[in-house]
Amino acid sequence: MSIRDHFLPYVDLLPERPADAVELVVIHCTELPDLATAREYGERIVHDSGTGNSGHYYIDRDGSTWRYVPGTRVAHHVRGFNPHSIGIELVNRGRYPDWWHAGNQTMTEPYPAAQIDALRALLAQLRSEFPRLRDIAGHEDLDLARLPASDDPGREVPRKLDPGPMFPWDQVLAGSGLHRLPARPVQE
Repeated sequence: MSIRDHFLPYVDLLPERPADAVELVVIHCTELPDLATAREYGERIVHDSGTGNSGHYYIDRDGSTWRYVPGTRVAHHVRGFNPHSIGIELVNRGRYPDWWHAGNQTMTEPYPAAQIDALRALLAQLRSEFPRLRDIAGHEDLDLARLPASDDPGREVPRKLDPGPMFPWDQVLAGSGLHRLPARPVQE
């Protein structure tokens, strides 16, 4: 599998970790229109440490795969799970551009076969690079927070829905050797 390195400008500021710290891979979708926009979001500095929010790997619709953060660094991609996980972002519109509009909570863009094939190949490679990697989850399984809807603050919508209902879990899990974690309980 061909992975193109395009490390984020702040990658050296992210904490290092040994390969055996990685136990979980988290599947995301960018909820953005294209890879270029996802890169712009990843480069934004949003933390006092001088870093931003980003996955480790990005897979475009055509299956091209980019590494923005090495797996031996902790990226900010999912609350509470970053120290022991790798984030994989799939380019997909999701709910873009009205993520929290109450009437825009259905994700309808399918994941192309080339993208899913590249994801399966990447997962196999990660299993060989990270000896304790055994679990997989969707962002939606781990971040169950809700927010006031942007069009109606009296209603709440999920903060995260990715990778969403169009993601082919059965196909991705088949032969992967990974166990999908159940959704965690909502924390008050």
